[in-house]
Amino acid sequence: MDSDTFVYTTYIRTTPDELWTALTDPASTRRYWGVAFETEWTPGAPMVWEEGGRRTADPEQLVLAAEPGRLLAYTWHTFTPGWAQAVRLDPEVHRKLLQERRSRVTFDIEPAGDTVKLTVTHGDLEADGLMKGLIGEGWPALISSLKSLLETGEELPEPPR
Repeated sequence: MDSDTFVYTTYIRTTPDELWTALTDPASTRRYWGVAFETEWTPGAPMVWEEGGRRTADPEQLVLAAEPGRLLAYTWHTFTPGWAQAVRLDPEVHRKLLQERRSRVTFDIEPAGDTVKLTVTHGDLEADGLMKGLIGEGWPALISSLKSLLETGEELPEPPR
């Protein structure tokens, strides 16, 4: 595909407020994502990503939009050497990721009867970049685990690496 944007939509049997909490509360995000965010969830607020005891902070990691129960957007994280080592990223893959521009992710939350429509839009990607391929596999798995957590109380098991 020739686009700089990846879009994924699903419907979750939950409420907009419960979905918002699942996207922003550190205890929830750790369960289905393995990541917790330290931020005020206000536009312009810095974000620190905490994953497996590692903290990734960068002045360009920012909340872009935050309307509880409706909209959440932020810049994607920084690919530090510590992060790459912790996730066992091949050094060549890490080098390629560092050459790509910073992307952003937006979560649109819309009531849809007894469900909530969640649209994840990951934009500002390099059209033929490595990140686009990685998130093309990552977001469906992550959002499926989020959906399972909200609908059943249990996140999906992490797939084998």
